[in-house]
Amino acid sequence: MPDSRRPDESLDEQALDAYSRVVTSVARRLTPQVASVRLPHGGGSAVVFDPGHLITNAHVVGSSRHGTATFSDGSEAPFEVVGSDPLSDLAVLRADGTLPFPAELGNANDLVVGQLVVAVGSPLGLSGSVTAGVISALGRALPARHGRTTRLIEDVIQTDAALNPGNSGGALADSAGRVVGINTALAGIGVGLAVPINDTTRRIIGTLLVEGRVRRAYLGIVGTPAPLPDDVAERTGQRAGLRIVETVPGGPADVAGLRAGDIVLTVARTPVRDAQGIQRQLFAEVIGTRLAVTVLRNGAMVDVFATPTELTVG
Repeated sequence: MPDSRRPDESLDEQALDAYSRVVTSVARRLTPQVASVRLPHGGGSAVVFDPGHLITNAHVVGSSRHGTATFSDGSEAPFEVVGSDPLSDLAVLRADGTLPFPAELGNANDLVVGQLVVAVGSPLGLSGSVTAGVISALGRALPARHGRTTRLIEDVIQTDAALNPGNSGGALADSAGRVVGINTALAGIGVGLAVPINDTTRRIIGTLLVEGRVRRAYLGIVGTPAPLPDDVAERTGQRAGLRIVETVPGGPADVAGLRAGDIVLTVARTPVRDAQGIQRQLFAEVIGTRLAVTVLRNGAMVDVFATPTELTVG
């Protein structure tokens, strides 16, 4: 097979050329779909994800209800905030006028550490800025607070692509130009974080579009991951559960009889390995519903029935 390399072209140069082609291709595709957003009390970036709507961070919009989106071609579109969910740091905007063709949403569950990603946003107010890097880590948890309520944003993406103030709400894309995350925070020098696009966040986005807010169920458990004894792991097919450290006095878990030291194995017959495993199930439809919670207690598996209440944010 003939060698297509130029005589003076090294393998490193070929790799650099391939890298550049990927980044420029993603930038060309995605830059028109990412806007700089200005609000009465700040700003950031946002991504067109369907006709007439953009997604950004909840902390970008704050308490604002309207603003203006500016695109890379200089066009502007006023928008209103349809819904905001501080506990996932996501917000949906509805814009007036004709928007660019929507970006394609990917699936962060398909990412691997070391994979090339491209960030597009408006750092420092400079719209249409592009940076590139790799996935540094997956499965991070980022605390999100609203009033006195704290919740972990699960499966956060860590990247070394440069993110600066104003990047929040912008797109993190894979090499095919699919948006796999919404940039959310600068954790430190060389460390950027993004809320993943996955089944859970798609559900949140859809709920914000329809209802303008996300209702969540509440059990009142504080726990930590714990390995299961070998015999239990063999019987259940799972290696870890969630050890209850504390139940909130008077909360649904406390009333149901769950107690510190119990290891939660399943909720509603779905395996639980960490706090996020419970969070994934605590949405509006289970409020007031009697849920089976299987725990390991004193070496025996016990079913306890708990009825979640609505999480009040304040």
